[in-house]
Amino acid sequence: MGALPVLLALLCVASAAAQEGAEGPESFAERAEEQPAMVDEDEQFAPPEQTYAFNPVQARNELKVGNYYAKKGSYRAAAGRYLEATRWDPNFGEAHWRLGRARERLGLSREAITAYTRFLSIEPSGKRARSVRQSLASLRQAVDEPPLAAGEGEADAAP
Repeated sequence: MGALPVLLALLCVASAAAQEGAEGPESFAERAEEQPAMVDEDEQFAPPEQTYAFNPVQARNELKVGNYYAKKGSYRAAAGRYLEATRWDPNFGEAHWRLGRARERLGLSREAITAYTRFLSIEPSGKRARSVRQSLASLRQAVDEPPLAAGEGEADAAP
């Protein structure tokens, strides 16, 4: 006898749900919320405020994740991870070198110069030192001599 009231309640709920679903696809589309575009979680990576202690294992892990993002072409995310690696191990030359490359690809010349300069202070005669010096020279030239605007540098035609 106790099952009959439960069965009636379930029947009422099912009937109400069927009527609500009969509104049509238009009303469902109106109720559906817009889904945000899919974004790499590290694209918006903002490291939390924290203190860093020397941790070369964590630095290597950050470098590996940065390499993953660099291979994907997500240089902003890669640069964030490389920066984290340099915070965990300030004398990690490879992290400074990769940070410089990522920043260079992002067009952040001054920041790339900073990373490359730090790399050279750590590994002045390393296997990458020569190419880093060449990159530094071209970056410094680009920063010190901005490109000319249209019409600048041309001699005036009027006497």
